[in-house]
Amino acid sequence: MRFKDYYQTLGVPRDASADDIKKAFRKLARKYHPDVSKEPDAETRMKEVNEAHAVLSDPEKRAAYDRLGRDYRPGQDFQPPPDWDAGFEFSGHGFSPGEAAEFSDFFAELFGRVGGAGFRASGGHYQARGEDHHAKVLLDIEDAFHGAERRVSLQSPRVDARGHVRLETRTLNVRIPRGVREGQVIRLAGQGAPGQGGAPAGDLMLEIRFKPHPRYRASGRDLHLTLPVAPWEAALGAVVEVELPGTPVKVRIPEGAQSGRQLRVRGKGIPGDPPGDLLLELSVVLPPADTANARRLYETMARELAFDPRRTPKE
Repeated sequence: MRFKDYYQTLGVPRDASADDIKKAFRKLARKYHPDVSKEPDAETRMKEVNEAHAVLSDPEKRAAYDRLGRDYRPGQDFQPPPDWDAGFEFSGHGFSPGEAAEFSDFFAELFGRVGGAGFRASGGHYQARGEDHHAKVLLDIEDAFHGAERRVSLQSPRVDARGHVRLETRTLNVRIPRGVREGQVIRLAGQGAPGQGGAPAGDLMLEIRFKPHPRYRASGRDLHLTLPVAPWEAALGAVVEVELPGTPVKVRIPEGAQSGRQLRVRGKGIPGDPPGDLLLELSVVLPPADTANARRLYETMARELAFDPRRTPKE
């Protein structure tokens, strides 16, 4: 996928005001609208202009796009980093996947999401419940084992008096329940947009993601871990202790285990009802031959075992 420079598409600088963007869009729409344009590529260009305008005219999408795209050039190979939008607070009027599909894959990858708000009329008085807001937050995987109280900072854009987008930050105290899993949504009642006509405020929906961890990887409530074992533990079998974010567990290594073998320890993954499993991938690690005694031991093994790992076993 190629990076799209929406500012270049509209012909405006990156610090353009909302009014500048509106004027540029109208000018290009008059030039490329298929009903009036005589340009040979009018339909394609109009679609590109519409897409750029859909992002840059929306303060939320523009702010997120600006942060994501500051280090990319037009046409450069592009893949959005994982959780690139974490910490941004979006209102509920996003594009559905179907609407996003009308634009490029680049747009759909970034902004294809569902949102909406509820409205009702009561006694001739128009009331509108506040929109639900959405945000993605990154937590440590250890929080899922113990639960936690976390201060979460969210950024949301505001348009100043000169029509420029500025980011505002608010900080919330959020209780993270024990057993939370990646992708789960925590609802904070009344923390979305304010309602109209006395209607209640919307809610803030926090989508949970885990930060990359040097040892653990979560899949639902299952916890994946690479377990290093010594050659004699793999060859002879052993019981080893595995450190976990919760209570350490003891695991039996079967005799003759090889690197890549997976062991499943039921119920020792992320807590829940039911809890997930712990999946251990064994990795046999050789001690270094960095002393005279270590070299003698390796030389003895080479003579006594007559082992050739490249020999095809006979059936």
